[in-house]
Amino acid sequence: MMPKNSGPLRLTLGIILLFCCVLTLQLVCPDESQAARRKFKKKECIDCHSDFSKKYRKMKNQHPGMEDGKCQECHLSHGIVGKLLLVEEGNKLCFRCHKQENFNLDKKTGVHTALRRGKCTSCHDPHASDSANFLRAEGEKMCFNCHQPDKFQKKVVHGIIREDGCRACHQPHYSDQPNLLTGAAEKLCLSCHDRKETGFKEAHGGYPMNTANCTTCHDPHSSDNDNLLKTSLHKPVAEAECDSCHNDATDKEPFALNTPAEELCLMCHDSDSIQGDGAVQHEPFESGECLSCHDPHASEQSSLLLNTGNNLCFNCHENTSKRNRFPHAPVESETGCLSCHSPHSAAYAGLVNKPEGELCYECHAETRTNGAKNRKQHSPFTENMCTSCHNPHGSSAENILFDRADSVCYSCHSGLEAEFMRTNVHKPVQTGQCTACHLGHGADNELFLKAEGEKLCTTCHEKSLFQEESASIHDPYEEGECLTCHDPHASDNKGINLEPQKLLCLSCHSDFEDQLLADKSLHQPVTNGQCTACHNPHQSKLNSLLLAQSRDLCLTCHTDLKTKMATENTHSPAERDCQRCHQPHSGDIDRLLTLPLQSLCTECHNPDKESFQKAHISIAVKDMNCMSCHDPHASKDPKYFKPTMHAPFAARSCDACHIVEKE
Repeated sequence: MMPKNSGPLRLTLGIILLFCCVLTLQLVCPDESQAARRKFKKKECIDCHSDFSKKYRKMKNQHPGMEDGKCQECHLSHGIVGKLLLVEEGNKLCFRCHKQENFNLDKKTGVHTALRRGKCTSCHDPHASDSANFLRAEGEKMCFNCHQPDKFQKKVVHGIIREDGCRACHQPHYSDQPNLLTGAAEKLCLSCHDRKETGFKEAHGGYPMNTANCTTCHDPHSSDNDNLLKTSLHKPVAEAECDSCHNDATDKEPFALNTPAEELCLMCHDSDSIQGDGAVQHEPFESGECLSCHDPHASEQSSLLLNTGNNLCFNCHENTSKRNRFPHAPVESETGCLSCHSPHSAAYAGLVNKPEGELCYECHAETRTNGAKNRKQHSPFTENMCTSCHNPHGSSAENILFDRADSVCYSCHSGLEAEFMRTNVHKPVQTGQCTACHLGHGADNELFLKAEGEKLCTTCHEKSLFQEESASIHDPYEEGECLTCHDPHASDNKGINLEPQKLLCLSCHSDFEDQLLADKSLHQPVTNGQCTACHNPHQSKLNSLLLAQSRDLCLTCHTDLKTKMATENTHSPAERDCQRCHQPHSGDIDRLLTLPLQSLCTECHNPDKESFQKAHISIAVKDMNCMSCHDPHASKDPKYFKPTMHAPFAARSCDACHIVEKE
């Protein structure tokens, strides 16, 4: 039942409820103007890329995707962070519209390099251009993006290049002719140059040029000479005296030689003057094969050479053409091969005009001077046999050695290679670095060592002597006599030791050897020759070069005993020092005991004490074997009894079984 004054309350609640309903309707069913305001408006690419749009929209030729605003035909959308995301990479994107088969990419040769490498955009702008075919530049400027312009812009430029550019003779994508030519070279030239024209005939001595290759004498692009003639001209060519070498122009074989090739050159060029005093002749020169190196008509190289510098030599001497990690400077110089070699003949083998050493020392004079100061000199150095170790053209090995250092050394020291094939090899020997220790030309030390004794070893092996008062240092280590124990090259012994460890140690510690032969009980590491199981061969912070204190050292091998002593009551001598009872190397007594068992035990346990007599029912010590009942190291029993005991013994009732006669 509602109270009497509930009217105003009902009215208030009704108003609130009505307000909530209206608000809900507004949110769920907004009017059209509000809905329109909340819609996302799609942004076009050019809304952000406005600078891009300004640049390309005004250009004459628009790519369809650009013109139609269909950027996503090539690009993937990206967010607020700008990033180039293409639908496909490289030429694959272009071939979505342009048929791939039209570009002859299946051909092994004849395809423009840019196209072959998938870089259409090297030449074409993918968006727009003022040039035809969306080229990035007009005419030859386009080509000069990759091709250096110097060789095409000499004093005399081929007229058709000035007028029509590179496309007059070259295809942009593919050609079945060399150099992307639009046709066979001889036909291409004659398509402009009339071979029947009088001036043409006179310039070529009336020879039928329709079967000749014009680029034999002419540069097709530009030249510093008139008529586009190449830089270096053979005199008969320059004077249009073709019949000096060839048959008459009217002959049925006009371009055939009128004299055998090997004799023809010598009709003008005197063999003796070319050869000079050189007794060793270059094989092509000796056999009259001048055209192996020279062009008989014209060349862009001096002396009518067929190729530039070293590249000419590398046509035959391929083994010297490979790139080396350490090139010889003369090979890389402007004069190249001719720094050391003569082209036609020379006084010495290899076409060099000086003996091997003298030739090398023309540049390496300091090496000769410094080497001569050494007290010990390597024989190849003293005998000027530089190439017995070095490759004069370059090498991938340091100091231009002809191979890895060890291979070079073994070429003379052949017996050492087998000698060093051991189980343990010194790292420099293993990696072929003989020069880590030895100098190649000479040194003041024996065996051409860089330094003597430990000074050489410590260049790799750091040495710092312990200064602690308790420290012990092995004499050979302290005195730097590494080779007392180690072989510097290789050994079948661990640590590259000269001998098996036992023999090596006993060679100095001979007093031990006599003792070992006399004693019947030997410590197993001694028997096995494992001295370094307990001793450091160089230095230690403990006495006797020990690796650890006596107890800890022993328990590294005696692990069962270590576990037992850790979990049971430990006999105090065993807790303190194993050597309280045991000899470390050898002894006359079993178990390496320092004394007979009874004597050893009674050093601590007084057999005359009443308690001792009572516990042992007055049995004489000499008749006892302490270890029959007691464990000398550790036991769970406070009296160190063994874990398994006879019941009467456990009850201390010995006389239940034994009759003890008292003296």
